[in-house]
Amino acid sequence: MAIMLAVTFASLIAPHVSAQSTTTTNNSANVLKVSPVRTDVQIAPGTSKTVQVTVSNLTNAPISVSAIENDFISGDENGTPSLILDAKTYAPTHSLKRFMTPINDVTIPGKQAKTVAVVITVPVGTQAGGYFGAVRFAPSAAGSGGQVNLSGSVASLILLTVPGPTTEKLNLTDFTVQQGNKAGNFFNTTDNLNLLIRFENKGNIQEGPFGKISVKNGNKVVSQTDFNVTDPRDQILPDGARKWTVPLTNLGKFGHYTVTATLTYGLSNESIEATKSFWVIPQNYIIGAIIALILFVALIVFIIFFIRHRIKRHLRRQTHGNSRYRR
Repeated sequence: MAIMLAVTFASLIAPHVSAQSTTTTNNSANVLKVSPVRTDVQIAPGTSKTVQVTVSNLTNAPISVSAIENDFISGDENGTPSLILDAKTYAPTHSLKRFMTPINDVTIPGKQAKTVAVVITVPVGTQAGGYFGAVRFAPSAAGSGGQVNLSGSVASLILLTVPGPTTEKLNLTDFTVQQGNKAGNFFNTTDNLNLLIRFENKGNIQEGPFGKISVKNGNKVVSQTDFNVTDPRDQILPDGARKWTVPLTNLGKFGHYTVTATLTYGLSNESIEATKSFWVIPQNYIIGAIIALILFVALIVFIIFFIRHRIKRHLRRQTHGNSRYRR
């Protein structure tokens, strides 16, 4: 069973949450804190490594804490993972849980912390690529035979890379300018303008594209933004998709703009470049242009009628003069 957990640790793939610590709420009281929220590790087949996770007890009393190991898969496109909570179920692909050694319960005194060793052993012959899992820590309910209180759990996410030949393939599936959630090419104001970028990962390893986004008005660069340069970077899991919304700022009230993204990803520094043009034309400019057009058309019509009238008068005079001459 895969369940999407939209709690504070859940932005694995988007670690805008501080990658240093996270807390959870149990009966309206903070109980545990875990650090780091996310660990990126590389382990070669046939070897082991230990990931250190620190669990802090925020209460005054000792707490018995159980460690639960889970796989996770890509959840929504904002970077929230979907944890597979069934103890007997593994991710269909990219399972890290299979490589993790079970962890014993630990008792943490009040207002203290303990470091827990998460041992990961990658078997010989494991295919190169990405593998993903989480270690959740939850208080064991006192007097309930060690029953785990899952509602009070916190998690540390682990992204494993097994080195070797991998398939790296990102597809840029959306690159549009939006105002709010509505895409377009013409906008009346620069309020709430943003760039939507969406990728699909068709490879077998997690990818964190990064680079620069620039906006030009004619030949003048009016805005530059670094894209996904945090440490650690936001990641896109294999078989998953991820979208970013980048605010477009420092634009004038009127103009023709071109936004360009120059991005890089992967060990071989694959490059992606995309461009989108749009207009910003205020409503009063449009109204003024319509009025000017109406006046221009009216002027043309007036000139045409005036010329026709002059020609008719000239012809009447000429006809009248010829008549007098014949008499």
